[in-house]
Amino acid sequence: MATDYDTPRKTDDDVESDSIEELKARRNDKSTSSVDVDEFEAAEGLELPGADLSNEELAVRVMPKQADEFTCMSCFLVHHRSQLAREKNGQPICRDCD
Repeated sequence: MATDYDTPRKTDDDVESDSIEELKARRNDKSTSSVDVDEFEAAEGLELPGADLSNEELAVRVMPKQADEFTCMSCFLVHHRSQLAREKNGQPICRDCD
């Protein structure tokens, strides 16, 4: 809700003169402005710990290491040769682990 900072502020005398009914009406108006959330959509992406995923199947194509790639001996990830930082004891180390 936007606030107009140029409007005059209420003094303590003005606040005391507000009727109880007016204050209750303001409180009720604020409580009815809640956001509608579809519970199904919110729970759809939620994954519970220990969920049974035995029926799930991943479709991932695994490619063998290419001639211009190496396996870092620190993080054991396959990187392109451009990521080679150095060799330690004859073992390749990537820039991230260097």
